[in-house]
Amino acid sequence: MIPCTEFIPAYSELFKYLDARGGPAAVNGYWEYLSDRFLTNLRDLVAKNGIRGCWLYWSRTLNEEAADFEMELDEEKGEFKIIMHACPSKGMLLRLKHVEPYPDYCRHCDVLYRRVLEPMGYEYLFDDSQCDRAACSIVIRKKPTS
Repeated sequence: MIPCTEFIPAYSELFKYLDARGGPAAVNGYWEYLSDRFLTNLRDLVAKNGIRGCWLYWSRTLNEEAADFEMELDEEKGEFKIIMHACPSKGMLLRLKHVEPYPDYCRHCDVLYRRVLEPMGYEYLFDDSQCDRAACSIVIRKKPTS
């Protein structure tokens, strides 16, 4: 079986292709399409388990990708965090000598998951300030009810 990481350079090249043909809006539209059609498992886990659904989703996916990360779940506060020390996707792209990564590659994590979680009543905070080192962080918390 081919691991998902083998497709990372192809994803980056696809994002560059879409950007060249339709600009950043085309790339964003593609990410929205993926989010709407293929992240139903995240949506279902959060609908059933609340903020714990985030932990259930990412504990599986990040371990499958062999990421170097920490996760924190505080159900009392309604908060979930991911601290990505070494993203395998971006790390691979940075190591490849024959591929120039799509400049906004990491933003797919923002678009894909924000689109699922914000309509469900969660804040989604994505810090991509360290993406040039294959590191980032995500904080998801229940929006306060007024």
